[in-house]
Amino acid sequence: MIKSMTGYGRYEIEEKERKVNVEISTVNHRYCDLSIRMPKALTHLEDEIRKCIKQFIARGKVEVSIYITSMSADDVEVVVNEPACTAYIEALRKIGAKLGLNDNIGMAEVMRLNDVITIQKKQADLEVIWPMIDQALRQALTQLVAMREKEGMILKKDLLEKADNMLRLVGELEHLSVEVVNTYKLKLEERISRLLEEIPVDETRLAMEVALFADRAAIDEELTRLKSHVGQLKMILEEESSIGRKLDFLMQEMNREANTIASKAGDYTITSYAVELKSEIEKIREQIQNIE
Repeated sequence: MIKSMTGYGRYEIEEKERKVNVEISTVNHRYCDLSIRMPKALTHLEDEIRKCIKQFIARGKVEVSIYITSMSADDVEVVVNEPACTAYIEALRKIGAKLGLNDNIGMAEVMRLNDVITIQKKQADLEVIWPMIDQALRQALTQLVAMREKEGMILKKDLLEKADNMLRLVGELEHLSVEVVNTYKLKLEERISRLLEEIPVDETRLAMEVALFADRAAIDEELTRLKSHVGQLKMILEEESSIGRKLDFLMQEMNREANTIASKAGDYTITSYAVELKSEIEKIREQIQNIE
């Protein structure tokens, strides 16, 4: 199914006083560019997280944020810096003795001393935390993919409409390419007749001139290839895999044919249709920049 590269997913799971929150957002990018923000204690899980993400996403700039909150006392460790505490107390008593102050240092004073007591988070228990992260990550990715598929269907409808309009333009050009040769022949006959007046027109020479013009202005091959490219476009839009790069290459080929038609055009009307064709191709090219 066709997917947009723009999407967002979020999922939160809570178990045994621990909470894991995962947020994922994606925008268009030529390749799969992953950026993961998470607690340092989980850094060694990054490879597993990347593998999981790539099961769901083939292209796009992906930003992942993983937040872990714990309300469990088992995840917190109180650390007492005993050497610092002893040094503080000895220094205070020395100053107190020198100034004749009473030694009334208590626990309240010790608690206020800098760097004596610190609270640290214990190393994450991976056997407990990884299944929670994995579940939240997959649920968030599922939401994101659903959003990308929904937008992808809108893009597909728009691209098919533009493809049909291109076929209409190609049909008009096929009709005009035949008429322009006949029009050139009539105009050439009139011009020669005015110049030569009563002298008969050399039909053989006239036929040669018309044939040369028809050869220079022929766009049959370009129109045939364009119709083939539009058919390929419709087929690619039905594929299940990542199709953005295929479509990008196809647009380059279409644009090349349209440029050739415009350069060969010996008629204003054909030129105007070629310009409209190029405009339609450019609109499609802009749309597919956001297709995975």
